Amino acid sequence: MTMDTKGAAARKEPAERVILGIDPGTNVLGYGVLSVKGRQASMVAMGVIDLRRCGDVYLKLGRIYERVIGIIESFLPDEMAIEAPFFGKNVQSMLKLGRAQGVAIAAAISRDVPIHEYAPLKIKMAITGNGQASKEQVAAILKQVLRIREESMLPYLDATDALGAAYCHFLQSGRDALRSDGPRTWADFVRKNGARVSAPTGPARKLLELTCRK
Repeated sequence: MTMDTKGAAARKEPAERVILGIDPGTNVLGYGVLSVKGRQASMVAMGVIDLRRCGDVYLKLGRIYERVIGIIESFLPDEMAIEAPFFGKNVQSMLKLGRAQGVAIAAAISRDVPIHEYAPLKIKMAITGNGQASKEQVAAILKQVLRIREESMLPYLDATDALGAAYCHFLQSGRDALRSDGPRTWADFVRKNGARVSAPTGPARKLLELTCRK
């Protein structure tokens, strides 16, 4: 009896998941697209939406919406990871970033793309291990871990920031999956590993029965 090894390999191939990362901005908005297969992530694309020639703030927001919709329709992401506005001292800058972020989120909602928001500090910490890392450091590490060719790197750090948001979500979702596989409580552990737990007696047994009753 022969076995179709090619067919078996195809059946075991992990499903692809596409993550879109967005670094919001009203002058330059960055985006990055990751393809995830199993525990491996690779860059599909990254770029920027350059709005510096557009003077009207509301026209900028309209273009952000249109362009993000176009990116979603081109790459069909399963999820979107977006960087949260940095809470700095400049209130006007925060307001502008918040508007750009809101419009990008609205574009994702209109196409039923789940959204995940990450603070800049968390993104930097996830990628570099340092929440105060520079944009250049984030770009350098992403280039290394995702094996991005030099010619594919862009002069805009907004693009690598967006890719960083997507990669942060990839790392976070992997950790969440590991946590979900294990027992969440002692009672859950006992239910799943009864043979590995010695039977308690006396007060300890009564306490365990109360704990596992639900």
